[in-house]
Amino acid sequence: MRLAAILVESGRVPADRMAEAERASAASGRPLGEVLVETGAAPAEAVAAAEARARGLASLVPVPDEALDSDLIASLPVEWARLHRALPIRHGDRTAALLGRIEALDAVEDLAVLLGRDLVPVLTTPAELDGAIERCYFHRKGTAGDLVREFERSGGESAPPAGAASGAEDLLRAADGAPVTQFVNLMLLDALRARASDIHIEPFEDRLRLRFRVDGLLYEQASPPKPLEAALTSRLKVMARMDIAERRLPQDGMARVRIGAREIDIRVSTVPVAEGERIVLRLLNRDSALLSLGDLGMDAGEIAAFRALLAEPQGILLVTGPTGSGKTTTLYAALQELDTKRLNILTIEDPIEYRLPSISQMQVNPKIDLTFARLLRHVLRQDPDVVLVGETRDLETAEIAIRASLTGHLVFTTLHTNDAAGAAVRLADMGVEPYLLSASLKGVLAQRLVRCLCTACRVERRLGPDDLAGLGPGAARAFPEGRHWVPAGCPQCLDGYRGRIGLYELLVVTPGVAVSIRNRAGLEVLRSAAVGAGMRTLHSAGLAKAAAGVTSLAEVARALGRGDAA
Repeated sequence: MRLAAILVESGRVPADRMAEAERASAASGRPLGEVLVETGAAPAEAVAAAEARARGLASLVPVPDEALDSDLIASLPVEWARLHRALPIRHGDRTAALLGRIEALDAVEDLAVLLGRDLVPVLTTPAELDGAIERCYFHRKGTAGDLVREFERSGGESAPPAGAASGAEDLLRAADGAPVTQFVNLMLLDALRARASDIHIEPFEDRLRLRFRVDGLLYEQASPPKPLEAALTSRLKVMARMDIAERRLPQDGMARVRIGAREIDIRVSTVPVAEGERIVLRLLNRDSALLSLGDLGMDAGEIAAFRALLAEPQGILLVTGPTGSGKTTTLYAALQELDTKRLNILTIEDPIEYRLPSISQMQVNPKIDLTFARLLRHVLRQDPDVVLVGETRDLETAEIAIRASLTGHLVFTTLHTNDAAGAAVRLADMGVEPYLLSASLKGVLAQRLVRCLCTACRVERRLGPDDLAGLGPGAARAFPEGRHWVPAGCPQCLDGYRGRIGLYELLVVTPGVAVSIRNRAGLEVLRSAAVGAGMRTLHSAGLAKAAAGVTSLAEVARALGRGDAA
């Protein structure tokens, strides 16, 4: 039975639309299935299933992870799979050739010869095939450590060349190019597989140290050989469009790589040290899934209070915490709560970490004097309703942001302070007038990130009376049964932890708190006023997460230090 007849008889495509599609297919010479999908006459999965039935083949939509086998692609270049629209997979108890279109049937025999085994054709949609190729090659065997060991076995007599510059290089082509290019591609792939946020390359007298930052902590990796140092540094500078001849001064640059269709921005920083140049790479996945407020770790009361602040027509909302505490992620979650269809929302960032739909995002550029303050002045002429300022670094930016919040704009920004009360004190110390601050400030959200205990291996423990006394006056309330959990470690996690979650301290500026700010109250007075108005401290939030088994007491202490749990 023909494709058209199957789709019409099954009711997936009306007869009149099928006739139109057949005429368009005949006129253009394009496959009927492609025309049906492009015109919206039938979904891609229905066309794939019908084409498979017409040819007596199996279809597979979606493609499950268990069907992908990195051993099958060990000797198959990713370019071949993409070009021929075919990928070897496990289908039941057989090896199959997954095809993205029916015309790719001709590639099955070639693929069988390449792999030296018989293959059964299985049809899927083009989008599913692209995703399967990306996932399979992303997880294939072979790491930077393997390449290091191979280089050491070969003797490493000469340092390999740095390679040529490229736009957005595809990391899945890791086996191509010079050894240093292979190493850089595999290193970046290893870091992305490990969910690393940063890569540190540190030169010492007789070795290079490579470390990945995962869930906030650094983990050492297989060290690149010392003879690779010059070529590795040059390669990374070429990728980031930096001056490879300048080794005496710090440099910053941006590189971009691809994993299939996904693009990863890399912020590269080099500084000269005694033994060479130290390099840190910050990995910024622009297509990462954005978290919602409910995914951040706030409790229900904090989410409700924070949403009430987001509904304010004007004012300034601060998010505070040290570098790497998730402030930008929180602000992006907040922006997703707003009505982008009715509001004009603009952001000023350094750098732009995620692409937000329906929101205009701008990036500062100090090299051309495009600072936060300068951009903010111009943004206010763009008729904004909401403005996000990535960071308030100086008095000029702070004053412009506060005056904007007093003239009908809702302003979000971040500040580096230890807690919520410290934000108001810090701004006053910078030179912001207390009467302006008390009139404009609506709320301050302080936060930290703690690692989550692995639920597969965490171990339950009991706290004794002495342990509870050492945790502060709030511990008895947080641990009514004295039960908590500690990390153990298993193949599914790192040192007993996997992933991170936020601890939050939300200061809502009530009339009483506003009076304290206007009167230049000290940190302790302001904190006491906020707690009296219902604010839960960071330590109390940490103890609550530990009591619930989400994290450990040791992790709370690492993130917050010692403090009052009241």
